Formats: sequence, C-alpha cells, structure tokens
Amino acid sequence: MHLSSISNVISKVTVDKVQVWILSECVSLFQVNVRDALNQAMDEELERDERVFLLGEEVAQYDGAYKVSRGLWKKYGDKRIIDTPITEMGFAGIAVGAAFAGLRPICEFMTWNFSMQAIDQVINSAAKTYYMSAGAQPVPIVFRGPNGSSAGVAAQHSQCFAAWYGHCPGLKVVSPWNSEDARGLLKAAIRDDNPVVFLENELMYGVPFDLSEDVLQKDFVVPIGKAKVERRGTHITLVSHSRCVGFCLDAASVLAKEGVECEVVNLRTIRPLDVDTIEASVMKTGHLVTVEGGWPQYGVGAEICARVMEGPAFNYLDAPAVRVTGVDIPMPYAKILEDHSVPQIKDIIFSVKKVLNM
Repeated sequence: MHLSSISNVISKVTVDKVQVWILSECVSLFQVNVRDALNQAMDEELERDERVFLLGEEVAQYDGAYKVSRGLWKKYGDKRIIDTPITEMGFAGIAVGAAFAGLRPICEFMTWNFSMQAIDQVINSAAKTYYMSAGAQPVPIVFRGPNGSSAGVAAQHSQCFAAWYGHCPGLKVVSPWNSEDARGLLKAAIRDDNPVVFLENELMYGVPFDLSEDVLQKDFVVPIGKAKVERRGTHITLVSHSRCVGFCLDAASVLAKEGVECEVVNLRTIRPLDVDTIEASVMKTGHLVTVEGGWPQYGVGAEICARVMEGPAFNYLDAPAVRVTGVDIPMPYAKILEDHSVPQIKDIIFSVKKVLNM
C-alpha cells in the first residue's frame, strides 16, 4: 500500500512576483491495486465472521493462482483456507452444502471458464434453493474468480460470463472495475444471504487505484445493485462494466478535446441492474453507447438497450443506441487477432461519433 498524498500540503506559489507559502488540507489517498483490495476484503470478513471460509484450487499453500489469497492460509489455517482437488463440480457442491448448513463460503474458480464444470451447482443448487424453500433456506455463498478475456489464452479461457449468469434469477452478479469496487462489493457479497457471482478480471489485478481512508474502513461496503457515475457529461452516456470502464474513461478524455462530454456509468452490478441510474443519464444526454467485452448476442448491452427502449428514457433518445462488444467469434490465439476481437478505445470513439453524427 502506497500513501500518495498527506493531510497537510504546503505549496509555494508566486503572486505579483512575491513567493507565498500556502498550507492547505487534502484527503489522504492510498494506492491499492485490485488484487490487494480483494485480499483485504476477504481478510477483514474472515476476521469479522468465523463462519466465512475460502476454498478452491491452490488458494491456501500457494497463496492463490493470482495471489489474491496471499497470506490468508498462514493467518487462518487449514480449516478456513482450504486447498481442493481439481474438481469444480465437487468443491462447488461442498461450498453450496456448507452454505445450506449456515456457513458463508467463498468459492474460488481459478477462472470462470472452469465454472462450466460446476454450473449445475451454481444454477440449480445455489440460485434456486432460496426461492424453492419459500425463503426458509438462505444460500450465503460467493463464487469468485477472473472473468472475461485475458491475454494469449485463446477461446476456452477467454469468455465473459456476465450475460450467462446475469440471465438466471436467484443469483446476484457483480462485476467490479477498480479497487474501490473490488473491496466494497466483495465485502457486501460475503455478507449477503443470496448466492453472489463475483466476476473479477485478471488483467486488472495488478492495476493500482487511489483509495481514501473512508474506503479503507472495515465497515465500508459498496451496495449491490447500485451503479456509479464515474465521469459527468452532457452529450452522450457510456455504460460499461469491469475493465471496459477504464476504456470508456480514456475514450471520454480523448473526445473531450473535441468538445464532446461523455457521461461514463460504471454498472458495478449486472444483476440486479441499476436501470434508474442508466435512465437518468440517458434522459440527460439523449444518447447511449454500451461497452462490454462479452459477445453481442443476448449480452449485457442488449439488455440495457431493451430496458431503455421499454422505459421512459426512450422518449429522450435523439439517436438509436449503439453497442460496442467483443466480436461474435471464439477468441483467437494470435495476438493481432485477439486485439481485434475485444473492444478498444478507438472502437468506443468511433461509435460515439457515429451516434452523434460527427
């Protein structure tokens, strides 16, 4: 953790050729990468509630395949940080059964692509039981791991599961972008009595973000089901989740130099979808572009466009909404083809100009 600024800042300015020293107050900010934010959240929740435990492949003695669980096994031991065999169906079933019995498991998939081995446990066992028991049997479990495309891992390891799991009632599905999202949403997910699908991104693990002291408090949580406006704008709304939020902010910075002010909405949660925040933004800007790394057909962007069309914001649109998505093919292995298969900043800029008829 790196302290990037201090509470009292002394700065020197020149006024009418006279140097003046100014003492000003500012907020203390700490640089924390997404990996450490997730690690802190699990550590604090393991400490807070003895019913919480973590299981998955290599999460204990190896500190996790991506080092997200670094140090937790040494601190909490074998009973609460559990290495499992390579059998997703098996350890996901154990985790769901533990949730039925009153524990609060965190079930890590080394990648969400491997969750397909356990999808019956996630959908039929975890997602539906709370409803089928008329609320008598809560299922407080978090399924977490890296989601979406990484780099150079080809078709079988590069899928985005936001739309897959977002389709299923009974699940809550969250997709953090930055360290604040990761920390606050994971703590909220662990405390929730519903099964939560927590979709991380491998390429974001090492990216640092500034966090305030408030965010680093142990009682800080980000409410599930609430989006965040990351950048205010008046001309067009960009709605995205996970890594693509950063692409949207970069595109917005470029477009601002051309006089286009983009409002960037970070979904944070895929299900339940914060339609109110999306509609409020679209009703202000009159234009909409959705951005996601997943495939276009039946995707998150398609759902957002449908909700806008069916609601009051449709009457405020001055042009059809446009989706920026991954290309509708299995992910290629070759890097040049891979780069052309996922959204890039230039694709967002092109789509914004198309919508605004520039």
